[in-house]
Amino acid sequence: MSGGDFLDTNVFVYAFQFNDREKQRVARELVEAAVAGKFVISVQVLSEFASTLLHKASPLATPEAVIAILDDLSPVRLVTADGELVRRAVEARAAYGLHFYDGMIIAAAERAGCARILSEDFNAGQEYFGVLVTNPFL
Repeated sequence: MSGGDFLDTNVFVYAFQFNDREKQRVARELVEAAVAGKFVISVQVLSEFASTLLHKASPLATPEAVIAILDDLSPVRLVTADGELVRRAVEARAAYGLHFYDGMIIAAAERAGCARILSEDFNAGQEYFGVLVTNPFL
């Protein structure tokens, strides 16, 4: 898998469960582009998104509704985790002082050959292992 940019979990959460209309508009455009193959995510992003909908979102986020959303997202290019990805996440922790799960995001984006991670949760402008973080909501 090579190319494209990587979308972090917050983009998906904002697209489906957020009160800021402008952030939601931007997030929905990014998610639509991801479904069209223009972005990459990881199994971790998909898991965090589903968990957020099921546990922190409105009561309307039933398991059936979340399954339907996941089905709609099935065309999105996905990086799976393995031992090498976990090791790289630990290296990200050592190199940048990141939380382990943030290191997993960095490692997945790097593995996918992404130039950028679009996220509100990392420091915009920071580069990790050659992958630049951009905040799409600024």
